[in-house]
Formats: sequence, structure tokens, C-alpha cells
Amino acid sequence: MPATRRRRNAATESAEQPSEGHDEEQDAEQRRGQDEHRDEAQDIATLKFKEPLTWKVGRPIQVAELLARLERLFKELKDYEQDYVDKDSLSSVATDLAHSNLVSHRDKGVRAYTACCLVEIFRLCAPDAPYNEKQLKDIFTLLVVIIIPALADPSDPYNTQHAHVLDSLVNVKSIVLLVDINPSASNKLILEMFTSCFDVLSGSSKASSGEEIGKNVEFQMTGLLQTLLDEAETLPDQVVDIILAQFLRADPRIIQAGGGRGKKSEPIDHKQSTLLMKQAPPAYNMAKNICNSHPDKMGRYITQYFSSVIMSASGVRSELSAKPGHKSRAKDVGESSEVDVSGPSEAELKELQKAHVLARELWRAAPDVLQNIVPQVEAELVAENEDIRLLATETMGDMVAGVGAAGPPPSPVLDPAAYPSQSLQISRDPVEYNFLTTPNSPHAFNSLHSVAYQTFLGRRNDKSSRIRAAWTTAVGQIILTSAGRVGLDDNDESSLLKHLATMLVDGDEKVRLAAIEVIGHFPFQDFVDKLGKAGGVAESGSVLCNLSERMKDPKSNVRTEAMTLLGKIWGIATGAIAEGNQRVHELFAPIPSRIFDTFYINDLSINMLVDDVLYQSLCPLQFPPTKPKQANGTSQKPRVLVNGDSLPAGLADEGFDADKIRVERILLLVRDLEARAKKVFFAFQARQTQYARTMTALLQRCEDYNGGVMDKNEAETKKKLNNLIEWYAKMLPDPTKATEELRKFAKMHDRRSYALIRFCIAHESDFRKVQKAIKELTKRIEESSGSGSSILDTVLHLVWRASIVFYNISHVPAIMEFARTNEKDLGATAHEVLKDISMQNPDVFKRHIKELCEGLVHQAPSAKRSNDSGAVSTLKACAGFARRFPQEIPGDRKFLQSMINFALYGIPTEVAKYAVSVLMSGPKKEMHAKDLAAQCTKDFTYGSEHFVPKLATLSQLLLLASNEIEDEVDSIIEIATNRVLTHHSTDDICSETEWHTHPDIHLQAKSWALKILVNRLRGLDPSNTDIARIAAPVYELLNNLVANSGELSKTTATPASHRSALRLLATQLLLKLSRHSKALDRLLRPAAFHTLATVAQDPTDRIRADFVNALMKHLAAPSTSAAPASSPQQLQLQQQHQLRSRFYVPLFLLAFEPSPSLRSAAQTWLRARAATSARAQDLTMEMVFARLLSALAWHPDFDGVEGDADELLVFVQYLLFYLECVATRENVAVIFNVAQRVKGVQDGIVQVTKGGKGGGETALEKASERLYVMSELAQGTIRQFTEEKGWSLQAWPGKLGLPNDIFVRMPGHEQAQEVAMRQYLSEEVRERLEGVVRAGVRGRKRKSEQRDAEGKRKKIRSEREKGERAKAEKRAKVIKTPKKRRAESEDAPSSARRRSARTSGRKSYVEQDDSEDERDMERWNESDEEDAERANDDPELKAKKVTGQEDSDRSDEDEAGEDSGTPMPDADPEVKRETRTRSKGKRNSRMANGAARGANGKEKAKKKETPIIISSDRGSDDDLSELSELERDA
Repeated sequence: MPATRRRRNAATESAEQPSEGHDEEQDAEQRRGQDEHRDEAQDIATLKFKEPLTWKVGRPIQVAELLARLERLFKELKDYEQDYVDKDSLSSVATDLAHSNLVSHRDKGVRAYTACCLVEIFRLCAPDAPYNEKQLKDIFTLLVVIIIPALADPSDPYNTQHAHVLDSLVNVKSIVLLVDINPSASNKLILEMFTSCFDVLSGSSKASSGEEIGKNVEFQMTGLLQTLLDEAETLPDQVVDIILAQFLRADPRIIQAGGGRGKKSEPIDHKQSTLLMKQAPPAYNMAKNICNSHPDKMGRYITQYFSSVIMSASGVRSELSAKPGHKSRAKDVGESSEVDVSGPSEAELKELQKAHVLARELWRAAPDVLQNIVPQVEAELVAENEDIRLLATETMGDMVAGVGAAGPPPSPVLDPAAYPSQSLQISRDPVEYNFLTTPNSPHAFNSLHSVAYQTFLGRRNDKSSRIRAAWTTAVGQIILTSAGRVGLDDNDESSLLKHLATMLVDGDEKVRLAAIEVIGHFPFQDFVDKLGKAGGVAESGSVLCNLSERMKDPKSNVRTEAMTLLGKIWGIATGAIAEGNQRVHELFAPIPSRIFDTFYINDLSINMLVDDVLYQSLCPLQFPPTKPKQANGTSQKPRVLVNGDSLPAGLADEGFDADKIRVERILLLVRDLEARAKKVFFAFQARQTQYARTMTALLQRCEDYNGGVMDKNEAETKKKLNNLIEWYAKMLPDPTKATEELRKFAKMHDRRSYALIRFCIAHESDFRKVQKAIKELTKRIEESSGSGSSILDTVLHLVWRASIVFYNISHVPAIMEFARTNEKDLGATAHEVLKDISMQNPDVFKRHIKELCEGLVHQAPSAKRSNDSGAVSTLKACAGFARRFPQEIPGDRKFLQSMINFALYGIPTEVAKYAVSVLMSGPKKEMHAKDLAAQCTKDFTYGSEHFVPKLATLSQLLLLASNEIEDEVDSIIEIATNRVLTHHSTDDICSETEWHTHPDIHLQAKSWALKILVNRLRGLDPSNTDIARIAAPVYELLNNLVANSGELSKTTATPASHRSALRLLATQLLLKLSRHSKALDRLLRPAAFHTLATVAQDPTDRIRADFVNALMKHLAAPSTSAAPASSPQQLQLQQQHQLRSRFYVPLFLLAFEPSPSLRSAAQTWLRARAATSARAQDLTMEMVFARLLSALAWHPDFDGVEGDADELLVFVQYLLFYLECVATRENVAVIFNVAQRVKGVQDGIVQVTKGGKGGGETALEKASERLYVMSELAQGTIRQFTEEKGWSLQAWPGKLGLPNDIFVRMPGHEQAQEVAMRQYLSEEVRERLEGVVRAGVRGRKRKSEQRDAEGKRKKIRSEREKGERAKAEKRAKVIKTPKKRRAESEDAPSSARRRSARTSGRKSYVEQDDSEDERDMERWNESDEEDAERANDDPELKAKKVTGQEDSDRSDEDEAGEDSGTPMPDADPEVKRETRTRSKGKRNSRMANGAARGANGKEKAKKKETPIIISSDRGSDDDLSELSELERDA
């Protein structure tokens, strides 16, 4: 058959390589030259082989003979050179070789040699093949169907012949003859050729002998297919499918989901589809090389494929297209009335997904073929259909990131429990390279396709949250992979980091969650190098900062992921932080503070999450591991940084001390905590002691329960068990589930589990023992039959909270070592921890008390040598231990003398106080007390050496040993008053400073002198009848200090810094006295109390802050003892050490507080206390409103009826501050009732007696009028407040008791009627009140709440009311806080808390006689005392008293205090506001009963002739404290 142009060019290319574009004349000259050259050359060879190769039917040639002939023929043909053989001599053999007897022979050897001979005939006869079309079809059928697939087995005996055929087809390019066959047969053979080649390379890589397919086969097959692709004008669609399918092999899920383009009916070879190799498979490489060698042609085929898929999935379909005779054209669709615009079907969407996966892999392998596809993907980014936009967003994001069909590489394991820390690993363990999952982008996508990239970036604003979430994931991958390892310039990276940070605060939870999850894919070093570029956790707007904000996310799944991830990051970063890496410290040090801050939200689910992160990430129970982690199967061990040096891990582990390593982690955690977060951490340690006690009780109840089998007291045992279970359940997010699971745990009755839990909570257990016990307990519960695994989470959290995992006995030596050596700058933190251990859990010192005391002996001072500054915390720890275990303190002379030296010469002076505490706990208390008192008072001279420590020693002696030194009391008091307080220094260098951070020796002396006077009172027996006489001058002094801004002298001016410090100290001492006993608290008269309350508005910031913090601390801590009440006597004693509810009043005067942090902290705390009160169903916070109104009526800025409207409306802010903190939909009626009742009584501060100091009836009338004005203002404010909130204000059916120390009854019905009918508020105030309240409320409301409330107001108001409201608003717009009319001092700061600081000298405070006060209290509380006695005698009621104190203890603690425990922090205002909901009827009924009990008792509350009950505040406080006691302990 004549050779075609393609055959001729291809066949002669290997021999002559002619140039393209020769004209006919040049061709003729070339042929003439070749003929001349041939004539000159050697003679043309003639084929010598003459043996027959074919046979007639029935007379076949033996296979062996046939093989021999074919082999001889092949060798002869192989030796001939092209163009030097007589082609005519080949015709006979060529014909025989093409006979069906040979090409279809059953023996594979015959077929192999026949194929070898045929390809040699092709070579020698080129460019004209001596075969017709049918013969060529048969020949290529043999080659494609038999020979090429046989190459898959290198162990085949004829593999050499098969390889020769392939080599000849490639080098001679005789494969081009295939395209000369008719198109039908040619396309089928081309398809079979591509299929066979890819099957060979993608099949089994090894034969039975283990021999691999040679690389030359891959290269030759690639060349073979490239030649076919180059010569074929068109390729069958299935060939394109086969080529593209090789790229899909990187994602076996696509192949498993379905095959091809939906048009192929051939089954899928699952052996090929599931291949996922660590490097690119040969078939993948062959397809890649084919596409890269012919980018234009393959680009057209691939573009057609994408176009068909995209048009099929996103095109508009009409019903007309389904009818015969109608064409689916655009105009038909446009004219059709029934158009399907529902988007792609499920099958089409799957096909579209497959196409986009292919695009991802093609970008990595052959990006040039996507030149026309990227614009199509770009168009999909703005498609209407959401699914299509989603696919396009994911695809383009992966293309930019260099992520292929196999997806991104697996996320790194962030292990916070690893040791050495992952942040210290310099040379990481080698990671096995995975070609398919390693991100790789051959070009910078944003440069090559800049328009498409910008369109992709615009999808961050897509209306669909699914697409924004996908975009967020894509951007995270781009940052992580540095755009497929191409690299990002600084501007692009900064922009992407900014966008990622924005996605963390997106309005949809799916987007926020996607952002957190993609950040979790970053290895630790990328957190530092990439995410850290935008700033650390403390830098607002950065990725890490916004990630930390998500820990307070309203969606539980979002905050769980965020907190867990941040905990892991910090846990890994501790290694670098400990080694002094400042960069890592700046980025991640605030993480624990942010985690612990979430505890203030007071959400039980968040609290449980904090536990998870604390015990699994921040300080994991598994940390450090028993043995350090070694290099795993690698020749090169990882290197770590140790003390700044790079050492192999093996050398670093030689000094492995597990306890010291864990203590270092704990100290790092505490060191970097902010003040609020540190309170939470220390509160957790206080919680541990409480949970340990209750856990002991629970285990005992479980043992008594005996799995439900009891011989006696069954009902009582079940009741006690249920009470404890219910108490625990209230501490968990799902009380119902927790109750059920704890009952299942009791039903299991696994005594080994009980023993393991006891190991965890025992003070004697070292950390290793606790660690093993928790591990075994977890395993036992998981393996238990039935529901064991379901209760693990509940039991494990309770065990965590009760276990000694931080203040463990094995940690104390390491903590003391850090405190002594200050290693890694952790000495101060170690001292702080030792101090807290001494307060919360001194039992752990038992094993180490000897070492602790020996250290104090070495540090003891003398008259000529001072002690170490670190002795303060050590001494405090020792003092705390001595109070609990006095018998364990050494009694040797050396130690006791060191304590005496600390008491006499210790610096700072606090060490003298703690040393006295240690001495007073010993058996020789009296002797040491008298000796110290004598040494301190003998020849005492102000200004002498060590005179201040002596004052501190005397102060503590009066508190702890007042009876023992009774003979020296007068001389001590004389020293304090006449020699210290009256002494005036002339050498003060800070006289012009408002606050002295480091007080000088004179201020210290005066402070200790005041403490001497106060401790004298605290050391007296509260039952002492002479206590009022003794305390009178002390209270007079303290009240004068408060009222006179800390001024002690009437003649000589005290330095400003001294005045500020003394005023603050006086307020703190008054709080301590009031908390110490109610007998002393009664000596703080209402007039003095109102002056004390205004300290919350002192011009000095430090005074305000410390006073407010002290108030919150003392109000939250019901007892100075950390131990719970175990008897009615102890319970009564604890109630005596509570501040009365009136001390809430100063906190509500912070409405104008200029410090946002102080105002917010107080508001948060008050809201939490209100929530606690609501849960306990008492009226503490509601009844405080009456006292607040009285305090506001006597406020120095309040002018009463004579004041103008502007002055009066300022007080609305105080009322709104109270309502924002306390009022809810359920209790607002109670608060309104309190405001109403205040107008039904008279002021009780001014005495009624005529002619008295108060001015008689005139003073009383004026004082009462001021009270009534405030009552009406409060009622109007509450009405407008409830309207703004959208609440309904209904009458409260209960009866309330008002405190009789500040209120008295009306003298008669006529006067009460007159007061009730009179309006004390002016018309102007009533008109402007609505606008002022609205402005105040809306300033604090969220926009959504504001819209809801506005909608409700529009529905319920008439047009007339709207007009009046607009009129009032117009007037309210010009309301300003008026300037001060009279200032307290010229140098008062501009940011004053209240409008005026003038004194109230013109006010009259006439006190009620003490005897009358006592009689009123006894009368009003008679029934309360009877109820209390019955409660103490009732064991069931006693059990109830012990079940709920926990909630009332959840409050902030101020570290300035000395003797109190650590209460729990309180709730965040925004989260807990809406959680206090309950049945209104039940609520009102309980409130009414509680109020009646707290006032005159149930019987007196029922009397109709006393509608307004005036009750003693003492009685009310007793009731309220009892209710809060029910919530503290179990």
C-alpha cells in the first residue's frame, strides 16, 4: 500500500531527519543525490531466508520448528540496515508474516517472534509498508492487544522480544501506520493502545519473580503515545478519559464513586483506582509527560471535557429538549415557559466534582493545559448556583495552595504532653516524602492568573456561609503551604492573614469553625513564623487574638475547638518559653490568661471545657512522660535546646527529673497569668480541697449503698447518696445526665475504683501515684460492662477537680528549690505558689516541713543582719501549716529562736507577723507571748532601729494572744496612740504625691499602730459586755480618718501620700471589724457607714480600686476559715464572720466610675452575686435597694426637694446601674415593691426626739422628704426601665421587711396617707425622666435587643404617648452632668467619679439609742431565732444547709487581704443575664415566704394591720446567710 505523508515523514525521520518546508525541486535534487550515493555504496542485500512460514489447513508446522525459523528470520532482518536491502526480496516473507496462521497463533513465542519480524519489516520497508489496510489492522491488533500488554510481566520468557517490538515502534515511529487504517478500526486500536500502555504501568509493579518493570519501558511507552498523539488528527473521547483518569488516581475516592464522564459503560479496574503511592506512579508520570509535551492539543481536549461537564451541570434545561423534534437551543430555552433552573442534579454534581478534582491535579502536573480552564473556574466563582460556587472556590483555593487530588498532607500532631517539647526540636524526625499529598505549585497562581485570583479573594464576602467557610479553609491552606511552596510576598501574606483573622469573627458559626480547624493544621513552627507575623494573642485584630476571642463564642463547638487548640499551642510553647525564647513568649504567653478568663462567664459547659484544657493541654496529667521520648527508628536523633545549648535528646535526658519538670510547667503557667486569671487558678486549688472532702463523703455513701443491697437504713442511705449526687450534678452542664451517670457509678459498686479515687485525693499520694490511679480508673470504667464507658466523662471530671495534681506532695521540694535558686526567673512565682499552698492545702507540707523550717533557720535575721526577702512566702507557708498542724512544727531551741529573731528584726514587717503566728501555735505560747511583748515595749522609742517590726509583732500578739499579754495591753495601746499615731515626721520626701507605692517607715509605723488598735478589738471575746466601751475610741478614730480623707492631726498637715494610705487602711480595718462580729458591726452607725460608702468615689484611683476589691472579697467570703461547717456551732460561728448586706451599697455607687476595668469587674461580680441569690431564691440583692435609696438620699450631691432637675436626674444613673446588675424579668416587681415601701416609712437616721441634736421634727421631715423624692425617682426609673426592656411590671403579692436601723414607721395613718398622696418629684423631672432612662438603657443594649424593644414599644403606645415621648427626648438631649458647685479640693482630678466632692457638714445624723436598737432587733427577730434553733436540731435540715454554699462563694478575691480564703470567680454579665429564668408563681411564692421569715416571721407577716414590715437588718442577714450557706459545701 502506498505510504502517506505522515508515514513517510515519520518513517524516514530516524535515518534522514529532513527539514520541513522543502519544495519539489529540492526534493528532486535530494533523491538524485541519494541515488548517486547508493550506486557508489556497497551492493544492495537480498534476503537469504527461504523457508516457509505458513502452511495449508491440516498440515501445520511444528511449534518448535516454527519458532526456530522465525528466530532465524528475525536475526537476519535485524542485521540489515534500512535502505540497504532489496525490498522486493522481503515481499514473500512480509506476506507470510501477516498471515493469520502467525499473527493469530496460539503460542505466545510464535506471536512474539512474529511481532519482532513484522516491526523489522516496517523498519526496512519504510516509508512504504508492504501491507494493505486489513493486514495492518491484523498486525496492530497483535501488537496492541498481545505484545504491549505482555510487557507487564518482566519475568515472561519472551520479554526481550516484547521490549524489542516496543523499542522499534518508538524509534522507527512505525506506530504512525496505525492512523492509516480506517477511522473506525484506527480509533479502536488507538484506544486499546492507550489502555494497554496505562494498564501495564499501573498494574502490578512486580511479577511473581519480584522483578520490576524497567524504567525504559515507561519512557518508551511515553514516547509511543506521544507519537500517536502527535500524528492523530483527533483522539477518541475515551482516550482523553484514560489520560485524565491517571490524574484522578491521586484521589481514589473519585474513582470509587463512579467512572469516567458518565458515558463509559466499561467497569472500573479497582486495583488501579485505589492506588495511592508515596511517590508518583509510572502511569501518572506518563500522563503528565503526554500533557506537557502537547499542551495545546491536550489543552483543547481537556477544555472540551470541562466545557461539556460544566455546561451539563450548570446549563439551563428545558422540557422541550426531552421531546422529539425539538432542539435544545438557547432561544428554545428562552421561549419555553417551563424552565428548569434548579441547578445541577446529584449525578451532574458528582461529575462536576470529579472535573474540579482533576483541575487541581492538572495544575500540579501540567499547568499549561489549563490556560482555557482557569477562566471557566473563574466564571463559576460568580455563578448563581451555590454548589457550583462552592466547588469553584474550593478548587481555586487548592490550585493556589498547590494541593492536588489527594488533598493536603495530614495535619501535624500537636502534643502538649511531649517531652522534650516540640518547640525545642531543631532537627525534626525525617518525614517520608509523599509526592501526591505534598503541596506543590509549578507557578505562582496569583501572578499567572491575577484576575482569577482577585475574583477568588472576593469570595470572602459571599452571601453563603458555606462558601465563606470553604474560602477560609482555602486561605489557611495557602498560608500554610506558602502558595504551594512558591512563596508569598509580604503584602500578599499580610493581606491573607488579615482576611483569616476576619473570618474568625464572621457572623456564621460554620465560617468561624472552618477558620479554627484550618489553623489547627499548622505545625507549631508555622504558628511562630507565619501566623505570628500578624501579632500575638495580646495584639488586637491578629489571627491569634481573634482565635482567643472564640473561646467565648456562643456556639459550643466553636469555643471547644478554639480553646482546645490554644491549649495545645501553649502546652507546646512552654519548652521554648522556659528556655527564654522572647518571640514565643510574646506570642503565646497570654493564652492561659484568656482561657481562665472564660471562667468568669460562669457557664457550666465552659467551666467543664476549661477543666479539659487544663488537665489535658496546659498541664497534662501525662506530663512529663515516665521516660522521655527518643528518636523513633531514625539514624539521627532529634536535638533539643537545653540551657541555650543544642544537645542530642539522649544527653538531655540524663538529668531527667519528672517532678521538677512538671513544677517548672506549673510555675510557667502561674507566672504569666494576669490578675483575674490568677485568681481563677488559685480558686481551682481551693476548689480541690472542697471537692476532695465531698468526694470522700460520696465514696462513703457509695459503700454504704453497696450497689443497692442494704441490710438497714436503706431510705436514709439512699437519701444521703442522692443529696450528694444532686450537689455534684449541679456543678456539671447537664444535671439530669450527670445524676443518672453518678447513680450508675454507685450501682457498679467497684471497690477498686473507690480505692483509686481515694489515692487521687489523698494528701499523702505523690504525683506518680495519682497519675497511675487516674490511668487505671479510666481503663476500669471504659472496660466495665454495660454503661461504664458512658459515665467516664462525668466521673473523670469530678476526679480531676478533687485530685491533688498541682499542689502535690512530690512537687513541694521542687517549688522550694525554685524559690531558693530563682532558676529561670521563677523564684517570685514559686514564693507565690508556696504562699497559696499554705492557705489552701498546707497538708502537703507534712513531709517537707523539716526542710522548710531548716531553710528559715538559715535565713533568720539578727540585730545586725537582715533576712532574705524570699522569707515572706516561706514564713507564710509555715504559719499556715502551723495553724493546721501545730504538733508538726519543730520545737527545738534553734528554730524557736529564729522565729523570735524574725519577730524582732524581720524585714519586711510581714515576716514578723507570720513568725508570731508560728510561735503562738506552739505549746509555749504564753511564755513566748510575754517575752515578745516585754522586749517590744521595753524602752520603745519612735524611730529606733527595728521599731517597725516590733509594732507588727505587738499587733499580731494582740490578735492571737490577747489574754496572755493582758498586763501589757495598756502599754501597747499607749505606744500606738501616743508615741506613733501622734508623731509627725518632717523628713517625708513624698509629701506632694497622692499615692506612695513603697511606703516609708513613718507610714508603716502608723499603719501598724492602727492595726494594733483594731486587733485589740478582734482579739476580744465577742460576748464581752465591755466591748462597746473599748471600741468606741477606735471607731471614732477610724471614722474620722475616713471622713477627713486620712488626716490624723488637727494642727499639722499630714503628707498627701500618708493621708491616702491611712484612709484606705481605715476603710479596710472597718470592714474587718464588721466582718469579725455583729457586735462590732453595730458600732458602725448609719451616718458613718454612708461616709464609708463614699470612699468608692474617692478622687484617688488606688483607694477606690482597693476599697471595692476589699468589699467584694469580704462579701464573698463567709468565713476566715477554709474549713466547712461540720456542726451547728461552727455554722453559727461562720455566720458571725459575714458582712451584712448593707455593704453591697458602696458597690452600686460606681455608676460614674472613670476606670472601665474597675466598673466592669464590679458589675460582673454584682451580676454574679445576683444570680447566686436568685438560684438560692432569697431576696438579698433586692432588699439592698432600700439601703441604696437611703444612701442616695443622704448623698452629699443630693439636695432633696430644693435641688434642680439636672441635679436630681444625675441620680438616675445610680439607679440604672443597680437595675442593670440586679434586675431581671422575674424580680423587677420585687424591686419596684421595695421602692414603693420606702415611701411608706420615715427616715430612721435622724432621731425623732424633739430638741435633740438632729433639729427635732424639722430635721426628720427634711430627711424623710429626701427619702420620698428618691423613692418616687426610683419608681419612675423602674417603670421606664421595664418598658425599655420589654418586660411587664406587675404587682408583687409578697410582703417585705425594711431594715429598722435606717427606717422607722409612720407615726399615724393620717401622715402616711398624706405622704402617699403628695407628689415629691417636680413636673419637669417626671417629663424628662423617660428620655434619660432611655438614653442610659440604650447605651448598654445590643442593637438586636434595641430593635426588639423598640418594636414592642411601638405596638403598645398610643399616638399621644409618642408625642409626649418625643417632647421629653428633645429636652433630654441637652442634659449634661453639671459641673461641681463646690469642690473638695483644688487638685481634685478631672475624672471625678461623682459630680461633687463637697462634704455634707450641713446634714444631721442623729443616732438611735443602742438600747432601743437592741430591743427592736430582739422583737423583730424572735421568730427567726426559733426557726434557727429548730433547724440546728433537725438533721435533715442540717444536711440541706451543707449542700449549697458553693454558689455564694464564687467571687473575686483581692490579694491585699491577709487571712481569707480564695473564693471562686463570678459570672460574665452578658452570658448569665438570660439564664436566671424560673416559674413566676413559684418564684413569687418562695420570695414571699422568705421575706416573711426574714422579717417578723410567718405569723407577723400575715397581720393586715402592719402592711409595711420594718425588720432588723440583723434578722434579715441571718436568714440570707443561712440560705447562702446551703449553697457552699456538701
